[in-house]
Amino acid sequence: MNVNFNINEMKTKLGMIGGGVMGEALLARLITKKIYAPEAVLVSEPQPQRRDFLQEKYHVRVTMDNQEVAAAAEVLLLAIKPQVLDAVVAGLGDFGGNPLVISILAGVSLSRLEAAWAGKPVIRAMPNTPATVGAGMTAIAFGKRVENKHISIAKSIFAAVGEVVEVPEYLMDAVTGLSGSGPAYVAIMIEALADGGVSAGLPRAIASQLALQTVLGTAQLVKESGLHPAELKDRVTSPGGTTIAGVAELEKAGFRSALIEAVLAAYHRSQELGK
Repeated sequence: MNVNFNINEMKTKLGMIGGGVMGEALLARLITKKIYAPEAVLVSEPQPQRRDFLQEKYHVRVTMDNQEVAAAAEVLLLAIKPQVLDAVVAGLGDFGGNPLVISILAGVSLSRLEAAWAGKPVIRAMPNTPATVGAGMTAIAFGKRVENKHISIAKSIFAAVGEVVEVPEYLMDAVTGLSGSGPAYVAIMIEALADGGVSAGLPRAIASQLALQTVLGTAQLVKESGLHPAELKDRVTSPGGTTIAGVAELEKAGFRSALIEAVLAAYHRSQELGK
């Protein structure tokens, strides 16, 4: 399928620089939720195969010219790797547009973004990969030129992929370490639970199903009941029972400390990426 558009005849409401995994996750939900019409989206992506894929699957317009996107967009979403930011900015030059710039780059500060897009309203955001299925968690922080209308736009974009919370910018690296990187920690826990079930004799498929639904159901229970996780743990931990035996082994292995240290390591790495 080849979708042809005349870019000059269409108004670009949303421009995206970068069409990778997170960019696609946001794009898919924004189109599904009808926040943006496909023909009002222009995506810049350097890889030809990726451009073709995005155009064919989502019917959006694509280009390899970042400057074209920046000049045309009302909202410019940056979904690139932090390491290539300087090169992308250098290639834009004086592109002439005046978009709201929304960055999902880990570790890149508002001051650095505002220096790159002088005079433009800038919002820094940190979504996570569950955004792909509309269950994401996004934290947003605002630059100096951001107005209420810009905040509303950003919230509508990220509400399409899950929940949104406002934080002061100094907490964004901590957000990255927790919710940004957190899905990987949870995935490892699910895998380990399933491995434990297999070790105890369960077939792999059943062990995986049990592990996945246990994590999903527990998270839903904590959210809907309002219970503190410690209270929920106490409710299923009877004296001398199976659960306390398992909990004791987790404590012995430093499970809590390992998760805390994982968040801190990701937090420090996010700080490094912003330098």
